[in-house]
Amino acid sequence: VQLQAYGGGLVQAGDSLRLSCAACGRTLSIHTLGWFRQPPGKEREFVAAIDWRGNRDTVTESVKGRFTISRDNAKNSIYLHLSSLKPEDTAIYYCAASTTAVFTTLSERYRYWGQGTLVTVSS
Repeated sequence: VQLQAYGGGLVQAGDSLRLSCAACGRTLSIHTLGWFRQPPGKEREFVAAIDWRGNRDTVTESVKGRFTISRDNAKNSIYLHLSSLKPEDTAIYYCAASTTAVFTTLSERYRYWGQGTLVTVSS
């Protein structure tokens, strides 16, 4: 499975942005797709995840009400919709795919990772 994330950029606080992640290759093996981020000088953290074929999705508490995750199976893509952006949302955002047969938010269960896209939020 190969993942390509894009859509990052430099925005101002309060702005919105949509990140996209396109999957190709053995996409039938995917169970969960997720977004993670790594702020400057910090550890990578979970942001959101969506069941590739089911109806389950979740976002981490710190972005609830501001970020949503969606998918388009026909395009083999997922999206992260970011709104009311804050400077602390500045990070490299990664999409990742898990092939384990359970819905997961644990980074160690994600086998495939995209290259990341940088989101910078200025105050």
